[in-house]
Amino acid sequence: MANLIGACVNSGLADLGRFSEPALLILSSLAGGSKHGYAIEKDVELFSGVRLEPGTLYGALARLESRGWIEPLPAEARRRPYRLTSLGATALRARLESVQNIVAIGLHRLADA
Repeated sequence: MANLIGACVNSGLADLGRFSEPALLILSSLAGGSKHGYAIEKDVELFSGVRLEPGTLYGALARLESRGWIEPLPAEARRRPYRLTSLGATALRARLESVQNIVAIGLHRLADA
């Protein structure tokens, strides 16, 4: 199982290509608790300033679900909430640590410029 998790995390969000930013934003939103699509959209806009269009949002949700990084919960009043899985949390943590390293190096280099 550890090898499977390692392989999924090592592939990270990077192999989602141009969809990696929406995936990162959605996973970050769901790290705060389960939400339905509209709530994810509003949360992402609040903490990042990025507005995810419905096609982008629901396409990314489908990709994240197919990877096992999120899972749907039973529908509530015609809304389908999603939650982050442990595999998704591991992938998110790895990606955030990678981005954090890039930010630190970039800021350090700017200070030296």
